Amino acid sequence: MKIGADEVASYARDGAVVLKGAFKEWVEPLRAGVARNMAAPGPFGTENVRPGDGGGSFFDDYCNWERIPEFSDFVTNSPAAKLAGQLMASRTSQIFHDHVLVKEPGTAKKTPWHQDMPYYCVDGMQTGSYWIPLDPVTSDNTLRLVLGSHLWPKLVRPKRWAGGEDFYADQDQFMDMPDVESSAFRILAPALEPGDAILFNYRTVHGANGNSGTNRRRAFSCRFLGDDAVFIQRPGRTSPPYPGINQQSGERLREDWFPTVWRQDTAA
Repeated sequence: MKIGADEVASYARDGAVVLKGAFKEWVEPLRAGVARNMAAPGPFGTENVRPGDGGGSFFDDYCNWERIPEFSDFVTNSPAAKLAGQLMASRTSQIFHDHVLVKEPGTAKKTPWHQDMPYYCVDGMQTGSYWIPLDPVTSDNTLRLVLGSHLWPKLVRPKRWAGGEDFYADQDQFMDMPDVESSAFRILAPALEPGDAILFNYRTVHGANGNSGTNRRRAFSCRFLGDDAVFIQRPGRTSPPYPGINQQSGERLREDWFPTVWRQDTAA
């Protein structure tokens, strides 16, 4: 897949872009990796459906790419890092982490509207997160994104998904989530086939409905950092927490933890 100036401009303007068929050949390996992950979750594996949520199952887990061979192969050998780097207008792509999200049929629980960046120990505009469906998704159960929200003047106050409580004690630096489903906002909600992908900025507001259909909705996310991405100290525990990272705000994220996967000057 070739990335041109129009795609780069769209990503900068909208904070999200759809990449049709970008990872078709990686669908089966990623499905195998998801199965391996669900059979042996990591320390962050979570069941998000709680009593009173209407039943079903919403499993997620992250930071497993170094222990699950299919994920490691994707990070290092797929075109994901290169495509992200080009769309971010960056000379490099560092891997931040992976994320698996599985909603079983009949799961009413929604993924609430949120931005990823307020939860992360990262700041910067050159960021890219893939959402790759491993099952067909309709416009009802796909990822939904608020176009242009990555350019809002403040980050949105992060909330805990399960109970809705504030994620951090100090909230002055954040804004409240507006009514993004009003007609004032543009929402991207594409129907996708396995191997299609959405790449979006860490600041782009997104969410998803439950899965009212009869098929599973497996999705694999992989998140990259560009040239201007730096460590930032948040007012509390981040997600992922990365204990012991030992960095100062404004420093480039350490490459022994977050390797540079692609460099423009060495790419074929």
